[in-house]
Amino acid sequence: MTNNRVAVYPGTFDPITNGHTDLVTRAARVFPKVVIAIAESPHKKPLFSLEERIRLTRNEMANLDNVEVVGFSNLLVEFVQQIGGSVIIRGLRAVSDFEYEFQLASMNRHIAPDVETMFLTPDEDYSFISSSLVKEVARLNGDVSEFVCKDVQSAMRERFAELG
Repeated sequence: MTNNRVAVYPGTFDPITNGHTDLVTRAARVFPKVVIAIAESPHKKPLFSLEERIRLTRNEMANLDNVEVVGFSNLLVEFVQQIGGSVIIRGLRAVSDFEYEFQLASMNRHIAPDVETMFLTPDEDYSFISSSLVKEVARLNGDVSEFVCKDVQSAMRERFAELG
């Protein structure tokens, strides 16, 4: 592996969870630079704006010098090529994730043969965590402190209070 490898970890990160940070931390040990690419994804109707998701993610990942957080709204492989990336990092929580992720990786390889996909699995403590589940628990006033950082907990509490 050459030292100019840039890995891109894409997602909506609505919000960033401890599972995400686990994968980024491990990817940052393997690659000299990891870019967390936050998709605008308006069709998913995110709880937080793109700017809020970027801010929350930057705050959470501030301790890693080789990690950058940016937003994007174009095709992922085009974004990866624009920033000089060579690897897409994808997380696999369970076997059920594999089929969809395999299809995405195959499509990306077809569009951009020079961009590889690498799958990482989260620590077992985080294998069941998803942003959707965390939001649902938080929306119903459940304790999400084991799943997200304090900034994200506060931001979700405020947002759900605003939404009533």
